[in-house]
Amino acid sequence: MTKTKDWYLKNFEKFEESLNGEMASEKRNAFIHKIRKEAIAAFAEMDFPSTKNEEWKYTNVAPILNYKFAPAEDKVKLSSKEISKFHVKGLKARILVFVNGGFSEKHSSSFQDLEKLGVKIGGLSDVIKNSPDMINNYFAKYAKLNNGLTALNTAFAKDGAFIYVPDEVTIIDPIHIVNLNGNAEENILSQPRNIIIAGKNSKVKIIESYNSITDKAHFTNVVTEVIADESSNIELYRIQDENPSSFQVSLTQVEQKKHSVFTVYTITTGGALVRNDVNSVLDDEGCETHLYGLYLTDGSQHVDNHTLMDHAKPRCLSNELYKGVLNGKSRAVFNGKVYVRPDAQKTNAYQSNKNILLSKDATVDTKPQLEIYADDVKCSHGATVGQLDDESVFYLRSRGISKEMARSILIRAFANDIFEEIKIDELHGHLNNMVLEKLKNL
Repeated sequence: MTKTKDWYLKNFEKFEESLNGEMASEKRNAFIHKIRKEAIAAFAEMDFPSTKNEEWKYTNVAPILNYKFAPAEDKVKLSSKEISKFHVKGLKARILVFVNGGFSEKHSSSFQDLEKLGVKIGGLSDVIKNSPDMINNYFAKYAKLNNGLTALNTAFAKDGAFIYVPDEVTIIDPIHIVNLNGNAEENILSQPRNIIIAGKNSKVKIIESYNSITDKAHFTNVVTEVIADESSNIELYRIQDENPSSFQVSLTQVEQKKHSVFTVYTITTGGALVRNDVNSVLDDEGCETHLYGLYLTDGSQHVDNHTLMDHAKPRCLSNELYKGVLNGKSRAVFNGKVYVRPDAQKTNAYQSNKNILLSKDATVDTKPQLEIYADDVKCSHGATVGQLDDESVFYLRSRGISKEMARSILIRAFANDIFEEIKIDELHGHLNNMVLEKLKNL
């Protein structure tokens, strides 16, 4: 672990040198530079997460530390035709393309029509360089440096998606953030830093997809900070379908204001090790948070979903439903915590995790938690782990359906209440095809 830390500290020195010109010419960027320096100092003082940490008890990051991932550089060139393969077919969407964490304006949509409304959408690097005042109150204000991976992302923060929707603005077409990662020549570390800001009474739908462009191992360490102002509505669809050698650690930190609604859908089918943290602070009355997750694993895949619903104020609602289908020697972890503070009376919080094991070697560690310090609340949680019903399989097979198809039908039915919540028709069809393709190999 010490050698791995030294590797990243050494790479930070090179990274900082590459930014010296920018810092010298743009004094406005000094606060970003200060944050990076504080983050690398914090990283030097702390370790990577380990199974000794309660929040990482069932997820061992040692496979990630076995590699010396090189910070991504703009070496990979892709054609528009190659990138279009990763679009959602038939969906009218605004596209943001990132290759190994770097914004590709060439392959992204134009947002000039929205800019007339005060909307700002593009790469974070451009905002840091030209409009740093836009992120002064948001960057690294919500995602705390409480583990080495978050500190590492903050220290190397250079680019990512920046989405700002001003008050009273509704963006009708979804924004699709296409993240393409990998390099055929070396093991790449991509560290996107995303900031999403929704003003009062605004609405936006965001699709965030992750795919590999090579079969070589790469590591995506992403941090997303979301600010949902009063009566705003944000829908975030996250699709993780990277190659079987890849690693991804994702932190989504959400700050919600009065009557805001935040919904996130996380669909995970790829990756050797995937860890998703979604934390939301319901920081005013009438907030709603809805979390939906579906993970399909095979082989030796490991998928960990951690959630924290921090009910800080009264009359808020949080609802979580995560479902998993596991085969081979794969492993899944679900740890969902609902924290109700003393002032958060009239809280409604629901949490459910359901899993199907298709093999005797697959493993699930599920831990729904309630920590309640108020007395006028409605909170419930539950978890189930089981197998496909043999009688249902037999029934379908007696109708002339093959065993493989019968299993696929039952699994798809098991996942149906996740799909029912997806409100974008073209995305619904895209995900349905992706899941059915994955089920063929389970």
